Amino acid sequence: MLSELKQRNVRRKRRKLSMKKRVRGSAERPRMAVFKSNRNLSVQLIDDDKGHTLASVSTLMKELDKTEFKKKGKESARYLGEWIARLAKEQSIESVIFDRGHFKYHGLLAELANSAREAGLRF
Repeated sequence: MLSELKQRNVRRKRRKLSMKKRVRGSAERPRMAVFKSNRNLSVQLIDDDKGHTLASVSTLMKELDKTEFKKKGKESARYLGEWIARLAKEQSIESVIFDRGHFKYHGLLAELANSAREAGLRF
């Protein structure tokens, strides 16, 4: 059991490093970083040149307290993708670099990315 957990962490670190060496955001094309925990999902637009977060949305936000988007799920991922695309459009950002971290691109991340693309973001 222990060696299985170690191997999983090794694979995650390998995935993260392979993504990290290719992904870098700028003011014109920020990095859209996605993080998912056991209960929540969060997305940030990050300008790596200045080290600033330009916009962020999460299932932990007060606006989502009394809604069905409060917990992590595919509906929440779709909603957050549309919301981050709207915030990016307000700042006249049309293109981003998608940073999935060590998470595999399927399920929630694919839903979030597809809804952001449908809302007008390019990546």
